[in-house]
Amino acid sequence: MSSFFERPTAAGPGTVIFLNAGDPPLGEFVGLVLDMDRAGVDCLELAVPFPDSVTDGPVIRRSASRALDTGITLEQVLAFIDGIKPQLRRLKIVLLADWSHTVRQPGLANFLAAVAASSVDGLLIHALPPILRDEYRRSAALAGIPVVTTCYDVVSSQETLRDAAASASAYVYLVAKYGRSGSRPTEGYESLKGTVQDLRTYGAESIAVGFGVSTRADLDQLAATGTDAAIIGTAAVAAVEAGSAAGDVRAAFSAFLHNITPHQPLTEGISHVCSQA
Repeated sequence: MSSFFERPTAAGPGTVIFLNAGDPPLGEFVGLVLDMDRAGVDCLELAVPFPDSVTDGPVIRRSASRALDTGITLEQVLAFIDGIKPQLRRLKIVLLADWSHTVRQPGLANFLAAVAASSVDGLLIHALPPILRDEYRRSAALAGIPVVTTCYDVVSSQETLRDAAASASAYVYLVAKYGRSGSRPTEGYESLKGTVQDLRTYGAESIAVGFGVSTRADLDQLAATGTDAAIIGTAAVAAVEAGSAAGDVRAAFSAFLHNITPHQPLTEGISHVCSQA
């Protein structure tokens, strides 16, 4: 299995950006995705918006509310991905879907069938009941859907790390610190090096770190751990929110992208995280 992130580790960690589909509305969202592709972003973690996430801070919660107010659906999100993928040179798109809000009603089998028929590059299910974890992973593998697994630094046991590494067919989402979005390791990101090495030992091909990533110094620290990518959520969503308020979302988001592309200082922000199976 090859790495999900094509950027060599020696070049520093790649970038995964989280956004809620529908914030801004899909007509404007197209430009943001194309700009990410041109800027060299590795992956868009695109959420089917859902309310009242216990893992998200106020910025991402407000974004989800704005998106939900547009009436956006899973079907619309998948159609959007199918429409834009042929225009992308390198950007991959991972779908994030909440179990209760998006997956439970059609049922896991129907949901996976819809995802498998789309152009999605990977899947992360938020808050999947543990009892369904094995079924989900087996069914996703049979359907050819790469899955993202999650684990935590310090908190996750070696057994959990081993399971996350063995089961990730897209990448392992390593949460830098247990807590709400925006938390960051007190000791800095270099403290994750041991956990990254453990995940590699257990067979993880691709590892992305999220939670609290906010500066170019953070990215330098992450590069020292050998991780493949950094996940940036709230900073991206905040740029969208600020752009909406100013009446020019694309300009605000382009400025954000300029700051996070390689060899540029990263604007202050925090990461999005979600729990999955």
